[in-house]
Amino acid sequence: MDRTGSADLPLHSGRVPDWLAERMARMSRVLVEALVLHYGRHEVLRRLAHPFWFQSLGAVMGMDWHSSGVTTTVLGALKKGLGPGARQLGLYVVGGKGLQARRAPEELRFIGDRVGIDVPVLLRASRLAARVDSAAVQDGFELYAHSLVFSDDNAWAVVQQGMNPTRGQARRYHWLSEGLGSFVDAPHAAITGPGQGVILNLTDRRAARARAAQVQLVSEGPDGVLGALREVRAAQAGPVPFTPPPPHLQMPHLQMPHLQMPHLQMPHLQMPHHAHVGPEDVLLRRLHGTLAAAAERGPRDFAELLLTPGVGARTVAALASVAEVVHGAPSRFTDPARFSLAQGGKDRHPFPVRLDVYDETLRVLRGAVDAARLGNDERLGALRELDRQARRLEAVATGPSFEALVEEGWAGVEELLPTDGPARRRSSRAGWRQAAPRAQLELPGLSDAESEGSRHSG
Repeated sequence: MDRTGSADLPLHSGRVPDWLAERMARMSRVLVEALVLHYGRHEVLRRLAHPFWFQSLGAVMGMDWHSSGVTTTVLGALKKGLGPGARQLGLYVVGGKGLQARRAPEELRFIGDRVGIDVPVLLRASRLAARVDSAAVQDGFELYAHSLVFSDDNAWAVVQQGMNPTRGQARRYHWLSEGLGSFVDAPHAAITGPGQGVILNLTDRRAARARAAQVQLVSEGPDGVLGALREVRAAQAGPVPFTPPPPHLQMPHLQMPHLQMPHLQMPHLQMPHHAHVGPEDVLLRRLHGTLAAAAERGPRDFAELLLTPGVGARTVAALASVAEVVHGAPSRFTDPARFSLAQGGKDRHPFPVRLDVYDETLRVLRGAVDAARLGNDERLGALRELDRQARRLEAVATGPSFEALVEEGWAGVEELLPTDGPARRRSSRAGWRQAAPRAQLELPGLSDAESEGSRHSG
């Protein structure tokens, strides 16, 4: 599977407060149910393997729009939200951050005892994905989070993340079983993260000879490896002049910032380090289209079809953004910051989360999904029509400035909710110890030593 995109993610610390974590779990559940009803389980996996959509999903659920914390909080919300009644949807999430990542095999076996899944195949996929991104791709990021999302017919997606504390950055890796031919030959659906200059990537198709040579060395035993090392050291004893290859053999440089290798060109999402949402972070014409569709379709569709009288304009606008996350094409998610204007953001950027709007959005979505399960899909159809109208109107719609929209978001805020959760309590069980040093955190298949996850939210 070819890579589909990359992005820069600032590394943030902290914990998601309970008031948001609980709502994110409910929101993730109802969004996945809507996706399954419209497009099927495999489409959920495809979306999770797309870094732009993944970041937008976190933003529309009220998480910080740009931080590394989107990865672990979204996956944690999915795991909690899909847990009850997972068999009904046929979708499961195992793994997580730090110690939870190492529990993925145990969780897989637990589910396998109750559902007819191919545990060895899924376990191998989980372990190989972790090993490739920690050993075969040596890009300066140490893995600390690993989640496997899979269906009961053994299709899967892996989302995992590494950190580089020195640079204050994170990199997210996306895998998808659909179309995957090899774990070691250009396997990623996407890699999300900042460029690190020249890296060692043994999963590149051009590294096939290097991989084969490593296998051959191992098969020859210690003598073969030692002999090869002696030859390398002898060659490095004196300076060797560089002779550039002829033009027809020259390869594009391996620096990542702009992904200039022609066969690896893909969208690059540059997540800035500033936390505030600015007008440069949002495609205003798309936002105006969403607001215009909410104003035009809301009175008829949501009063008559959704049968929810009293739904305010703010809720209808939030529902329009949610509808785009459910129905939008990949090209619609190049500006994840735009989706933070649906509910607001945990850290009050661009404005605080309004619980009344969030809860009303959840209520309307839950009612629409429940009705669709009973055969009445008019309510979900109204959401789909809202997305269609937004795309139709964005070419001609006008509206308030970005600054006015942010000011409107702050209007009526009566209480500023905590932006961080309480510190994690120390375990009272015997053998508890402090978190491991900042080395490669042990993920499934990497090590048997136990470690705690870091406090980084990402």
